Amino acid sequence: MNNKVYLLEDDESICELVKCTLDMHSISCETFTSIKAFYAAVESALPDVAILDVMLADGNGLDVLQRLKTRYPSVSVIMLSALGKETDKVKGLNAGADDYIAKPFGVLELIARVNAALRRANKSVVLRAGQVVMNTENMSVTYRGKELDLSNKEFQLLRYFMQNEGRVLPREVILSDVWGYDGGETRTLDNHVARLRKAGLNFETVFGVGYKFIAD
Repeated sequence: MNNKVYLLEDDESICELVKCTLDMHSISCETFTSIKAFYAAVESALPDVAILDVMLADGNGLDVLQRLKTRYPSVSVIMLSALGKETDKVKGLNAGADDYIAKPFGVLELIARVNAALRRANKSVVLRAGQVVMNTENMSVTYRGKELDLSNKEFQLLRYFMQNEGRVLPREVILSDVWGYDGGETRTLDNHVARLRKAGLNFETVFGVGYKFIAD
């Protein structure tokens, strides 16, 4: 299960229904009954799709939607609500939701809409590794919701590390793949990694070999 869905819903029976349905279709789903728990999970790892109830015991799902889209615009959001009037749907979509499902809903409709959202996410030009979100089209990068100011080569290097997250990459291989060098001085690479580290990104130095990017 490579795709990840977060569900914020305070009705435990609906949580169980949605989770079981998605799990049966090989879509990983984590459920949350409070906004606080949902935010904590998002800070730890971003989902591909978030499903949000509108009327929650501890707040309003539309407020969660707006915060999520402001900080993590790459996350696709589906609103799930008993408010099924056209005006309610328009309000949710205008607030930034990618889709809106009215309760009661059919499980087949739910699966179809989640799969559609996942297809859109997989076709996007956005890369994610932990809290790092990169848009390769406009060359923007955010880390924990804050935009990073990177040079063109820093952007290329970070993209390479994100595509190889968790792998130990020898210096010579990085220089060849990113700079087009065959051997030679590695100080340029070290200087670029040092600047990325100053932005808060986590790179592990593997002495005598190279670097490993660790997303958090």
